[in-house]
Amino acid sequence: MDNREEVREFLTSRRAKIAPEEAGLPAGSRRRVPGLRRSEVAALADMSVEYYAKLERGNLAGVSPAVLEALARALRLDDAERAHLLNLAQAADGSDALTRPRRRRTSREQWKPHRSLQWTLDAVTAGPAFVRNGRMDILAANQLARAFYADVYATPGNQANLARFNFLDPASHRFYPDWDQAADMAVAILRTEAGRNPHDKDLHDLVGELSTRSQEFRTRWGAHNVRHHGTGIKRFHHRVVGDLTLAYEGLEMAAERGLTLTIYTAQPGSPSEEGLRLLASWAATPPTPAPHSSR
Repeated sequence: MDNREEVREFLTSRRAKIAPEEAGLPAGSRRRVPGLRRSEVAALADMSVEYYAKLERGNLAGVSPAVLEALARALRLDDAERAHLLNLAQAADGSDALTRPRRRRTSREQWKPHRSLQWTLDAVTAGPAFVRNGRMDILAANQLARAFYADVYATPGNQANLARFNFLDPASHRFYPDWDQAADMAVAILRTEAGRNPHDKDLHDLVGELSTRSQEFRTRWGAHNVRHHGTGIKRFHHRVVGDLTLAYEGLEMAAERGLTLTIYTAQPGSPSEEGLRLLASWAATPPTPAPHSSR
């Protein structure tokens, strides 16, 4: 994930998404590329065309916060895209390694939840609660989350990774009725993490694996979309309890930088709330031992 290439492709993709009319500019009749021209972005950002062209070639090192903010306004970046641009600029400066608190490695093999965190997860009994990192590894979960993601945990070689499940396991198309939306969201989370933590070898390896094995992933990765995954509604189809419509809240963990605590809940009195109750009952039921064969 070369930083210059990442910057170039991100800025180019954002420029291509803006119709001239959205920016208050005439569309004209001889546009060879979608979106705005470099000269139009430069004018909107109050900078020379030559300087903007330098930025779009990937040269963000040393760029001031004021210039980055002007660029964000010109390209109509949302909060997630603006944060991503700032992360890319910090990486170009090398300041990510100098000024940010160092992240601990948080792969499933190298990180274990401290006891009070697991107690906290286990105290959530009405909905799935789990902790994931920016690579979408599930690192810790309550009993209901393990039952909810039974297919994810059951997939050989998946290592409880939600992105692998999304793109490499056919069961994900059943589990996510809105599969395209779930796929877009997964890639946007990984792309956001790549900007935030550009030297993460485990992330590089995951992106390489998914790019090699999934055309759906490659297409989405090339779109350079990012997002903050904070709150919303999702639909699921669980193989045991059927359809579920759940609200989610994603909370950044102050004590564990780079990790997110997510809790799913159902609307009180809804069929989905009853579905979660049934799932909790199923999760709490010990498996029936296989009968012994007589000789």
